Amino acid sequence: MDIPIDAPAIEKARSLIEALGYIQRFNEKIVVVKVGGSFMDSEEEFRKVLTDVVFMHAVGMRPIVVHGGGKAITDAMKKAGLQAQFVQGRRYTDERTLAIAEHVLCNDVNGFIVSTINAMGGKAMPLTSLTSTALFAEKLYLTGENQARVDIGQVGQVTWVNAPLLQALAEADFIPVIAPIARDAAGEKLNVNADTAAGHVAAATKAEKLVLVSDTHGIRAKKEDPASLLRSITKAHIQQLIAEKQIGEGMLPKVESCIIALDAGVKKAHIIDGRFPHALLLEIYSDAGVGTEILLG
Repeated sequence: MDIPIDAPAIEKARSLIEALGYIQRFNEKIVVVKVGGSFMDSEEEFRKVLTDVVFMHAVGMRPIVVHGGGKAITDAMKKAGLQAQFVQGRRYTDERTLAIAEHVLCNDVNGFIVSTINAMGGKAMPLTSLTSTALFAEKLYLTGENQARVDIGQVGQVTWVNAPLLQALAEADFIPVIAPIARDAAGEKLNVNADTAAGHVAAATKAEKLVLVSDTHGIRAKKEDPASLLRSITKAHIQQLIAEKQIGEGMLPKVESCIIALDAGVKKAHIIDGRFPHALLLEIYSDAGVGTEILLG
């Protein structure tokens, strides 16, 4: 007896078989997922990314989420009559800006991620400066012209990540969700770049992968040419593109994050576009991938 063939169903089965090898390979492995960018403005797109995180968790992976929220902070600042200022791609942060950033990141963004993951059947654990932070930092100074020190306010660079806490939570079947407000040695709060923080989290937890989910397709050989997207790139090639000024200020913290992770032994880092449906799952569980893969090289 002939059995009718449902082509879409067969294709789904093939996709599941392709994913099986990756599911087995990454079972009980930590993967740090950093979410940030304009796709977070769309609740539908944001939920799709978080659905991918819950799927990863459900099939045995141990995701740790680090999030940004830059546009939401800028919008909140505008409502408060403040103008956002950026220096070398990093937000200048005075006391009022820090208070707004903390409220937006810890209450609004972190709260939304945690509640959404929990509603989907995951077990999210908020780690913020208002609860229990996993990030510790010291004040960051940038280098300007003629090696001059540039003060950008209450901005920090990560000095220590509470990896034992994160690993214990992951092993206990929780999904840690980290807001990028750190504390210094005196207990004061510092705003840290979420991309860079994610790199340090991946390094400290000895993650298998770091995936930066943003609103960019990945790294381009020529920053103004979308057709020059690089599917794979090494640290040496990234350094070459930086020297050639083909990696702009917005991308610099992202590639810096990837290099921090790779130098610490993380096997691969990825930069993908969260606006692409299920980009996170495609990058991890398929042969195709949708963004740029970064290798130490």
